[in-house]
Amino acid sequence: MSGIPVLHAEGDCIARAWENAMVTLYESGCDVKTQYDKPDDPPSKDATMLLTVLEPTAEPMIHRDFPCGFEELQEYVMEVCEGIKDHCVRDPDDKTDTRWEYTYHQRLFSYDVPMLEPIDQIERLCRQLAETPYTRRAQAITWKVWEDTACYDPACLQSIWCRIIHEDEQPVLSMNVRFRSNDAYKAAFMNVFALVQLQQTIARRIEELSGMPVKLGRYCHLADSFHIYGFNLSEFEGRFLGAIEKRTFQQRTIRYEDVRDIMEAARPAILEKARKMRR
Repeated sequence: MSGIPVLHAEGDCIARAWENAMVTLYESGCDVKTQYDKPDDPPSKDATMLLTVLEPTAEPMIHRDFPCGFEELQEYVMEVCEGIKDHCVRDPDDKTDTRWEYTYHQRLFSYDVPMLEPIDQIERLCRQLAETPYTRRAQAITWKVWEDTACYDPACLQSIWCRIIHEDEQPVLSMNVRFRSNDAYKAAFMNVFALVQLQQTIARRIEELSGMPVKLGRYCHLADSFHIYGFNLSEFEGRFLGAIEKRTFQQRTIRYEDVRDIMEAARPAILEKARKMRR
């Protein structure tokens, strides 16, 4: 193949799919410099990656080598699915406003277009699928061409696309997600985990609208640039690959059910932390 490699990894659960994608990227990705490198940084490992989770809620869902703790993972899920930090998004008309360019929740649930009311794309997506499950038009986007081509920190997540088929007469919801850029080592696990929670939220809303139970189908994560930054490679080799050599898969992962109560108990503190963030 000429150009950036196109790689595919899959697994029965989130933890295995992410681990397989990391190993595949390390072994078969190309070497590319980035805009964030310091002069002495080695090149990044990079590829276009198609990561497929065959059973998104299968255990173990959590890989122990994701880059933070359980409370931070819960905080990120709440940020993506509940919008607890949407108040941190800057006013695009105020050049002195230095808050965030976006949150994924704000772009998906309150997509702001000049001269129009904010659009709840996820609600529209759910209504489309409740009415016509096999539609190919049920998607939500984040990119704002009038802003993101020139802003400092444009959205990495680009789109979500969903479709329902029937298996044994039961609706099954599949979801495709596309990232233009995805830090494979420091962000991708949390991205996948949170977006699977969003997939569940979408399934529940379609159930409410249609009156029929909706089962989760596979989750497909496409990253145009799936990368390990060069300055993280030595850590990745020692920590991540080292753990694969020394520990079993069961030792490298943990069941979400075993830490769910811990994560849920952190909700009040997370909400208070988000409330105190600068408006």
